[in-house]
Amino acid sequence: MVRYRITVEYDGGPYVGWQRQDNGLGVQQVIEEAIIAFSGETAHVQCAGRTDAGVHGLGQVAHFDLQRDDITANAVQGALNYHTKPHPVAVTAVEVVDEDFHARFSATEREYLYRILNRRARAALEHGHVWWVPQPLNATAMHEAAQVLVGQYDFSSFRASHCQAKSALKTLDQLDVSRVGDEIHIKARARSFLHHQVRNMVGTLMEVGRGKWTVDDVRAARDAKDRSAAGQTAPPDGLYLVRDGYGPLVDSAEDENA
Repeated sequence: MVRYRITVEYDGGPYVGWQRQDNGLGVQQVIEEAIIAFSGETAHVQCAGRTDAGVHGLGQVAHFDLQRDDITANAVQGALNYHTKPHPVAVTAVEVVDEDFHARFSATEREYLYRILNRRARAALEHGHVWWVPQPLNATAMHEAAQVLVGQYDFSSFRASHCQAKSALKTLDQLDVSRVGDEIHIKARARSFLHHQVRNMVGTLMEVGRGKWTVDDVRAARDAKDRSAAGQTAPPDGLYLVRDGYGPLVDSAEDENA
C-alpha cells in the first residue's frame, strides 16, 4: 500500500463543501472519482480541514492510499488533474508519505484568509470570491479589535450552533486585518478552529469597521460565551483555506468548516 499526500486548490462556489454529501457534489467526491478513473481503485480521501459550501481552497492538504505501488507521485498528479477536468479543482503537489501521516491529525496549524471587497462598485471578475461591502470600513480599527481575540479563550460566541467540537476552548495564534488596495484582508492562524469561527469573527469585526462597535464591545462578545452576543456570520464567498502546517504534534485537531 502507498500513501499519497496531495495539495489541492479549488473554487468552492460549485460545491456543497469539501465533504462528499448526498445533497450535491463535494470536492472530495470529485477527487475520489478521479482516483477510480486512473487507478481502478476506490480510495477514501481525507483532508486537513473540511470547508463549507462556497469556501475556497488554496492549499488544502489531503491523503489517500492505493494498493498499487507502481504509480509515481508525478504520475498521480498528472492523472488527477486530467480526470478532475472540467471541475475547478487542481492538485498542485503530490508526494509519497509514510503510513503514519494523516492529513487531519498530523496537522499542527491552519491558516485562513478572508477577503472583503470594500468599494462602491460591486465585484465583477471577483464575484463569488469576495464579500462585497460598499460602505467604508476602518481596517485599522478592525485590526485593533481583532487583537482581543488572539490567545486562548472559550470561543462559544463565535461557533456555529451545530458545531460538533467537544470544547469551545481554542488558541488563536494570529488575527490580522490589513487594507490591500480596495480589499480588506483578514488573516487567521491557529492549531484548529470551530465550525464557522472565522466567518463569525469576521462578521463581528465588520461592526467595528463600520464604527458601530468598539474594542470593548468585541471583548464583551468574547466573554459572553454566547453566539447571540457576537456579529453576523460572514458569507462563505470571501473565505480561503490558505495553508495547512505540519510540525511537532501538540494535541488532536478539530477543524470544522471555519
